[in-house]
Formats: sequence, structure tokens, C-alpha cells
Amino acid sequence: MRTSNRSALTVAALAAVVALVSGCGETGQGPQQSAKEGGKIICLMPKLVGIPYFEASKTGAEEAAKELKVELTYNGPTEGKAALQVEMIEQLIQRQCGAISVAANDPDALAPAMKKAKEAGIATGAWDADVKKDARDVFVNQATFEAVGKQLVDIMSKQTGEKGDFLVVTGSLTAPNQRAWLEEMKAHMADKYPDMKVAAVEPGEENLQKGIDVTRDYLKANPDTAGVFGITSVALPGAAEAVEQAGLDGKVKVTGLTTPNEMKDYIKKGTVEEFVLWNPVDLGYLAVHVAKAQLDKKLPKSGKFKAGRLGEVEVVKPDEVLLGPPIVFNKDNIGEYDF
Repeated sequence: MRTSNRSALTVAALAAVVALVSGCGETGQGPQQSAKEGGKIICLMPKLVGIPYFEASKTGAEEAAKELKVELTYNGPTEGKAALQVEMIEQLIQRQCGAISVAANDPDALAPAMKKAKEAGIATGAWDADVKKDARDVFVNQATFEAVGKQLVDIMSKQTGEKGDFLVVTGSLTAPNQRAWLEEMKAHMADKYPDMKVAAVEPGEENLQKGIDVTRDYLKANPDTAGVFGITSVALPGAAEAVEQAGLDGKVKVTGLTTPNEMKDYIKKGTVEEFVLWNPVDLGYLAVHVAKAQLDKKLPKSGKFKAGRLGEVEVVKPDEVLLGPPIVFNKDNIGEYDF
């Protein structure tokens, strides 16, 4: 049975590569300039396709592409695997991509392929999760790592009396954004909440059932755990579901990062009181605006950058554009959002 499942996933992943190489796939974003007519394709790659977070980013990317009248390819692997992303980048280099921007599953593994793209004269970037700095020209960051890490810990501290041992469920141990958030979380605990401690970090591999399983098994083995941080859009609902299934809602606190539509029921029932994110629609939208500015050679090294309906966004470093501060979602505001 396991061999059959792996085979099916491999076929699906290869199909995604074929779809990405052969055309623009599912974008369908209206008036465009084709490469043959002098336009340059913007190729935006998520960590994986088929989860709500990256589907929301796709909506924003398509909106920007239509607005800017550029051709967009938005596609990625069906699993959060760096090796599959590398294969797809290699294929994109052979296409007429003017810009390639990736949400990296592993900053080191993707670096050689992204450097190859730079050497081919392609504008390179990262968004959501960075690659090594020398492997891309710019990074579109959703929020500073420090802001996200501190906000998560502050939310949990209010619910646990500023003390306790905590489980962190992540996507993978190599994802650069998750590693950076975790470092900031630990640093903030050490600085402000010395009685709070990250006791364990478990990868959920961006799989809902695995997130449920690892959380449930950990809580069974460690019944004194004060709370669980789910720091990916799949890990948080998995952690919340595991706590509910174990009958620990209200006893084991849960927070993290995910889309509001995934959490409305958990917020309503009180399993989760607050959690954090940014607007992934806006992130995809901004990533396309940045890629277009790269192609037009109009991306500044500092100051402000005008990005359509977002207005002016900040170029915080010569190679980093910042979407803005994270949003805290709770029962008072979650109904205002639909993604």
C-alpha cells in the first residue's frame, strides 16, 4: 500500500512539472502579453499546491498579473519537497521566464538551481520563504521574523500564565521561514518569559493528518504540556484538531499561523483563542508586482515601492520588500476575512 501511495504522488508531482513547463496552467488572468509578442513571463512557485494558504496567494498573484497585463505561471509541486522544486526550476530556466520567484522548502537545496537561473539572465526572487541571499535578487517578506515570533509567544503567554513547556509543530525542519520564526520565539521566551520553554519541535510535513498524529502522540507522552504552537497553515488546524480529539480543549492552549477560514470553527468553540497571519492574497499580489518591477528595472534599493492597491510598501533592505506587520485573528475580527 505504501509503495502504491508513493507512486501516485510521484506521478502527480511529475504531472505538475509537465503542466508548468507546457504552459501557464490554471492562471487564466485575462489580457496578457505573450513571450512571442515581447512580454516576459513571471513564474511564481509556491512551496506546494492544493492547500488554502497557497491557493489564496494564487488569487492575489493572478489579480496582479491581470492588472499589470503580464503573463503569469503559478504552479508548484504537490508535496512540500525541495527536490521537486529544484526539478521545476530547472525546467523553468528552459522556458521564456523573465522572472522566477520561489517560496523555498529548503534555502540551500534550491540555491544551485536559482543561481543557474540568474546566470541565464532571469530575474530571481523569493517570497514567503527565502532562499540563500546569493541565489536570488530580492525577497518578498510577509512580515519580519521577529514580529511573527514575538506575537506568537505573547499570545501564548497570556493564556498560560507566562510559563510552561510547549510543543512546536512545524512543516519541515529545513523551511527557512519556520526556522527563523522558531529562533525568534525562543529568543523572546528567554528574554521576557524565562518560565516558558520550547520542549520539542515536530515536523508535520504540511500534512493535516500527520499534524494531528504528531500532536496527539506527543500530548499522550507529555501530559503536562501547556500549549502547542502550529507554525504553518496546515500544522495549526492539525494541532487544534488533535487537542479537541484528546478532550484537552481549554486545558492545552493552541496558537500559530494559518488562514482564518481554517480556524473559524475552532475559534467559535474556543479551542483556539487567537492566532497570527498576514494576508496571503496580498502576499501573492505583492510578489508579482515586485517581479514586474524587477523586469522593468524599477525596483528601488531602499525607501518606498508603489504596488498597486497596496499603495506604498517598504523596501527594508536593498534586497527585501516587506508586506507589513502580522494580523492577530480572534472571535472579534475573524468574520471580516474570507481566505
